[in-house]
Amino acid sequence: MSLFIASLNSGSNGNCYYIGNEKEAVLIDGGISCRETENRMKRLGLSMSAVKAIFVSHEHTDHITGVPGISKKYELPVYITKDTYKNSRMPVNKKLVFSFQADQPVKFNELSVIAFTKSHDACDPHSFMVTDTRVNIGIFTDIGYPCKQVIRYFKKCHAAFLEANYCEDMLESGSYPRYLKNRISGRKGHLSNVQALKLFVSHRSSQLSHLILSHLSENNNSPELVDKLFRKESGATKIIVASRFGETALYQVEATSGRRSISMRKPGVEKHKDQLSLF
Repeated sequence: MSLFIASLNSGSNGNCYYIGNEKEAVLIDGGISCRETENRMKRLGLSMSAVKAIFVSHEHTDHITGVPGISKKYELPVYITKDTYKNSRMPVNKKLVFSFQADQPVKFNELSVIAFTKSHDACDPHSFMVTDTRVNIGIFTDIGYPCKQVIRYFKKCHAAFLEANYCEDMLESGSYPRYLKNRISGRKGHLSNVQALKLFVSHRSSQLSHLILSHLSENNNSPELVDKLFRKESGATKIIVASRFGETALYQVEATSGRRSISMRKPGVEKHKDQLSLF
């Protein structure tokens, strides 16, 4: 069994991640428009008909801008906590809004999504692990520091989207006002390159085949810097730096240490059942 993963966009201008098997898939966040989501998936050989739901991590606009349009066009359920939905003010059909609880899997046949709490400056922020019981994909972005839950789930991953938001020196010497620097670097802000690297080196599984470094700051980081920093410690793990301007390749992740990237893949279609409504 394999899972297929790609970043469709990653950064303060929009975040959206695809994870799926050959029959069903989910989107984690929907921070780019419906049209851009469709176009980027099409270039990867992916079909929206395979997507069973959108999971929302928190209410910040770079994670939810495209959710209403995608949900409306494809009648996709949106999984979101009650407080996050209230604070997001998204115009999503209430019949398509569903809740989730931390550490309780939401199942789509062979695919499950497990949410876990994290530290970020939002009302009820969560991150996610997507699994088919054999392969675990973690999404670790918008995190102030690696708390116990983040470390516990990161250790289980065969692949992960991991935030490396800012270079500490670039942030400190940059033009941002002090309050914003403190917010970004605080315990409810974002992971620095150093924090992300420490998490990777200290807690990665021996089966972590892919690490997609995500949510890089446009002003306080650079893809070249992050790539160089992590490649020194990469070992057998493939390092990918996600872009804020387009999609990554589509990667196939298996339960073994083997890995490969692919340019075209078309998962099948299967209808999801047994959803529990938030309303």
